[in-house]
Amino acid sequence: MDYAVIMAGGTGKRLWPLSRQRRPKQVLKLLDGQTLLRCCYERLAPIFDTKNIIVLTNAGYVDLVRENLPELPSDNVIAEPAVRDTSGAIGLISTVLTKHDPQATIAVVTADQIIKPADVLQQAIKDALVFVNNNPDSMITFGIQPTFASTGLGYVKCNNAREYPDCKNKIYSVEAFKEKPDEKTAKEYLNTGQYFWNSGLFVWKAKTILDYLHKFLPEVVEPLAKIQADWDSPNQQQTLQDWFVKLPKISIDFAVMEKADNVHAIKLDCRWLDLGSFPALADIISPDSDNNIVISDTNELLDCKNSIIVTEDKGHLIAAIGAENMIVVHTPDATLVCRIDQADKLKELLELIKQHGGEKFL
Repeated sequence: MDYAVIMAGGTGKRLWPLSRQRRPKQVLKLLDGQTLLRCCYERLAPIFDTKNIIVLTNAGYVDLVRENLPELPSDNVIAEPAVRDTSGAIGLISTVLTKHDPQATIAVVTADQIIKPADVLQQAIKDALVFVNNNPDSMITFGIQPTFASTGLGYVKCNNAREYPDCKNKIYSVEAFKEKPDEKTAKEYLNTGQYFWNSGLFVWKAKTILDYLHKFLPEVVEPLAKIQADWDSPNQQQTLQDWFVKLPKISIDFAVMEKADNVHAIKLDCRWLDLGSFPALADIISPDSDNNIVISDTNELLDCKNSIIVTEDKGHLIAAIGAENMIVVHTPDATLVCRIDQADKLKELLELIKQHGGEKFL
């Protein structure tokens, strides 16, 4: 059977103070009143039965996820008791699914991406499911057609595009995964036409990815076996608590994808954004006549240019004079003011707040 797994465990520190430890970025209502998580679910709903859509999230976010996706069965929201990066999360869900469905095929997506138009991704997922179900030892990743020489994204080198029966998209062979390049290398990647941005989206058989995890990361074998044995038993939560933390903290790219053979790709020629920072809002929200990005029902801006103004508080007025290349973000208990070119220092700022006893604001 086919399943969709939404990875929704990140906090989104670069969207502070909107995003907090108790309110992650995937449940922020930044997209016309919709959350990133909701948008992600609605992209998947036309392809998968609701009972086969599963959300993996941080233990502290379970109630938020269930509130945001009330149609999901309660057990379809699985709480990770610790942060173990994507290899741990994927190992967990693959272990759980194979206990009841040894032939399970999984589409892995992330909750914090914006993909438009949705039908491009939907067709690509359908094709990937067809390909993997007919080639169970293969794995599919999705490469984004690059629009510029990005130094902030990983790349996938692809070749040998081929047509397959019942697939509208061509299927590429993956030659290599490449880490974030310097500017010169990124331009070279772009010029060859062989490199796509690494989307972090995948389709594979649960058994296949588990076999690769066992091969390349043998320390996962015992913890996952313990978790699987006690899943759906009275000991499920305690065993998960005890053994999940023993999984190595490493991404699935490092752990498996860079080493595995038989990896293929489908190109996504669409608008794609990993919403990880306030400057990224400029890629999804149309600016005003002075190139300001404004998410605020009540605001007065005088001689402001190239700035980002954000609040979810409909009753709060944001008024600014002469703000240029600035970020202003208001919440009920904290306000961020910084230059756009300093936004990459947010994590450093949060560490200062923590050191000075401001944990309640984090």
